[in-house]
Amino acid sequence: MMRKFFSQVIISGLIAATPALAQENPDSLEIVLRNTTNDSVRFNVILDLSKKYQYKNFVKAEQFSDQALAIAESKNWHWAKVAAYSQKGFLATISGDYTSAIKFDNQNLQLVVGQRDSAAIAESLNFLGNDYSDLGKYDEAYYYFTQSYRVARAIQDSLKMTIAIYNIGTVLTELGQFDLALDHFSVATGISQAIGDNDGLPYNQDAVGDVFLRKKDYEKAEDNLLKALKNTKARKLTVLEPRVLKHLARLYFETKQFDKALAIYDSATRIYQSTSNEFGVAEVDLGISEILIEQELFDPAQKKIESSLATAKSFNAGKMSIDCYKLLSVLAERKGDYKAALGYHKNYKQLEDSLFSQDMVEKIFHDQLRFRTETKDFEIATLSKARSDQEEEIRREEFLRNILVVVFSLTVIMLFTVYRSGQRRIQINKLLIEHQEEIKKRNDELEQLNQVKDKFFSIISHDLRSPLNALSGILNLMEKDSISREEFSNLTKELRTQFNHTRTLINNLLDWALLQMDKLKIQQEKVELSKLVDENFNLLASMHLKDMKLINRVPANTFGWGDMNMINLVLRNLILNAVKFSKPGGDIEISATEKEGWITMAVRDFGVGIQPEVQRILFEKTMGYSTRGTANEKGTGLGLILCKEFVEKNGGAIWLESEVGKGSTFYFTLRKA
Repeated sequence: MMRKFFSQVIISGLIAATPALAQENPDSLEIVLRNTTNDSVRFNVILDLSKKYQYKNFVKAEQFSDQALAIAESKNWHWAKVAAYSQKGFLATISGDYTSAIKFDNQNLQLVVGQRDSAAIAESLNFLGNDYSDLGKYDEAYYYFTQSYRVARAIQDSLKMTIAIYNIGTVLTELGQFDLALDHFSVATGISQAIGDNDGLPYNQDAVGDVFLRKKDYEKAEDNLLKALKNTKARKLTVLEPRVLKHLARLYFETKQFDKALAIYDSATRIYQSTSNEFGVAEVDLGISEILIEQELFDPAQKKIESSLATAKSFNAGKMSIDCYKLLSVLAERKGDYKAALGYHKNYKQLEDSLFSQDMVEKIFHDQLRFRTETKDFEIATLSKARSDQEEEIRREEFLRNILVVVFSLTVIMLFTVYRSGQRRIQINKLLIEHQEEIKKRNDELEQLNQVKDKFFSIISHDLRSPLNALSGILNLMEKDSISREEFSNLTKELRTQFNHTRTLINNLLDWALLQMDKLKIQQEKVELSKLVDENFNLLASMHLKDMKLINRVPANTFGWGDMNMINLVLRNLILNAVKFSKPGGDIEISATEKEGWITMAVRDFGVGIQPEVQRILFEKTMGYSTRGTANEKGTGLGLILCKEFVEKNGGAIWLESEVGKGSTFYFTLRKA
């Protein structure tokens, strides 16, 4: 099954002289063929047409391959013969005519050996190994695969080496050496991944799935086979797809999922029929007949088995013949015809003994032993070409082994040193990155604090200067006796308003300054919240702020846990904020609710409300957003920032809900005492 790799490599290499052809569809190529008289171009176009039709119209593919071979032989072009024999062998393989495939692949091998083309020799050996393996002649297959590996190893061709290793694994699977086969597939997968051989992955997944299927490990088998099918479709490996489907169908048969198995066998049959592959159809029919036997449909099963047996005999396929006789024996026994069952069983055993004869097993065993030894000692052998006698060879090998031990030891020490050095560099880099992140964080904090500082210096310079200038102006007027009593009375009201604003501002600025310098110490205690609300209401009522109605809905004996002064400042600022944005004579309500050890305080007004875009920035340090109240009161934006910091210092959170024109509610939480 790995032969598709080689066919694509050879044909693509030969058509490289006309790269535009590879992109053409069959109709365009046939137009090119009709309009050219150059034999070299005609050969390349015809060969490409054969390749493009091989899974669409198998008859046309064979016709074009015959034409290509006729041109190659008439011109006696060795390079063209190699490509033509390769395509003819490939078509014979996908049609199941392995005897013809052996003939063409042998012709191909003779040509490339004469040209001393090592890469092509490795490919041809692999072709022949596949042909013999499909016929069940595993000793011949093992020989050709190991020979292919030796040639590929000599020229250091990793792709051909991994293909040979994979194919050796498939032979070991048929011989029941499952663990050794898995080792080969693991090595093949590793090499494929290292060299970017993406087509090799589904082949190895299918082979591993087949091994686990034979070991009755159905979970691992299904996992590998489904991955193989997915990757096969993605890579468009049509030559591999029916084989994966047969393995999946076999899995579902053994797990009694007969409907699933039949559906998958049908898919495999359609692919084989598209390439006129009688051998493949016969293999699928054998699988279907097993299901029919289990369903007690004996007559249809008998017809399929006998048809498959006839195909096996026509192709001289010993392995399929064995399977046919074995199934005929099982079928006869299920029908109660024990005499016929015994006869079929004898045929089955005779064929099996001849196919897996002691001579064949011993031959493979000796080949395996020789191949393992060659593989293990390959590097040592290449360094000992000039040995004169056995003793010198032994001494040199010992010397080389000692050198390898020393080199290995030094390498381990060097790698360990490099590893330790790398770990130290990683640790240093990690510390540097952490230090840089900390510096960046500190810089961001400093920049933010500078912005806050600039903001509040601006507040101090503007909001403190204005009321002091107003007071200075009034005093000058009084000193010059230039103001009447009535005018003085009106100015006093305005002055009181500015004074209240200035007093609040100074208190907030002082508290904020202490907070920024970490001089404000938190002294948490038990705080009676209803009483604290009353005290604030009494204080604010004495200031005659818009004649507001202040309503305390906090239940008596509601105790919170926090710093008394901080909570008091939060309440005072939130109440003043509510007064500021309420109309004269309006209501302000304060309530409290308890839940899961926390108390949520709510300060509600029924004033103008806050726009949604403003709500998002009210508590941001760098914004300090402020707007005038309903009586043209000024603000600084500092109060809400202080509220947020004081609430968080006490372990709580603060937020708001507001609707324009209907009022706002500010919430903050603190722990229940």
